[in-house]
Amino acid sequence: MTRTTDVSPGQTLLLLGATGLVGRQVLRQALADPRVARVIAPTRRPLAGDPFLADPRLSNPVLDVEHLSAQSPWWTVDAVICALGTTMARAGSREAFRRIDAELPLQIARWCRAGGARAFALNSALGADPASRVFYSRVKGELEQALRALDFPSLTLVRPGLLGGDREERRPAERAGILVSQALAPLLPRRYRVVPAERVAHHLLRAALTGAPGVTVLPSESLT
Repeated sequence: MTRTTDVSPGQTLLLLGATGLVGRQVLRQALADPRVARVIAPTRRPLAGDPFLADPRLSNPVLDVEHLSAQSPWWTVDAVICALGTTMARAGSREAFRRIDAELPLQIARWCRAGGARAFALNSALGADPASRVFYSRVKGELEQALRALDFPSLTLVRPGLLGGDREERRPAERAGILVSQALAPLLPRRYRVVPAERVAHHLLRAALTGAPGVTVLPSESLT
């Protein structure tokens, strides 16, 4: 099922990862922003559960991520916000994790760039580095590196540490880390403190809408 409607002039955003902790916050904030004419939020299952989802500016195509097409109209947008991501435990393998966290966003980024998108904002991660020995950080870094090569006029890489907020899925290890970080917050450097998901969403949306020229990297300590 897809909800579409005529919209007033403004920017059209593509949001990847709308069902996640940060993505849900981006969607809420985008639909409250008068600069946004339309939000296209493709998901694997229909979005539901919040009154703001009835906003007529929202299009929610339900897609099979294994059978996407470059010819889809969803890729013709002004800007892209990617909050797509999973965990190793949920993905089930390194190959599946790389597919969701790097290959899929990169393929869609290519299509959107070809369709005229001028801004791309990525929710990456603290420590993202293509040369990292840590698999998670290396995959995040490889995606950042590949996105740079696409030459978006505006590319913003947001690198939060631990994210604060209520997830639909349970992540016990992450939850334990958040509790420890919150307890030790006065003693920790700012980059290791918990970052509220709504703050990350704020920076992603602002980056997509303002389109600062070149590549901007926002470290975790700048997000709180």
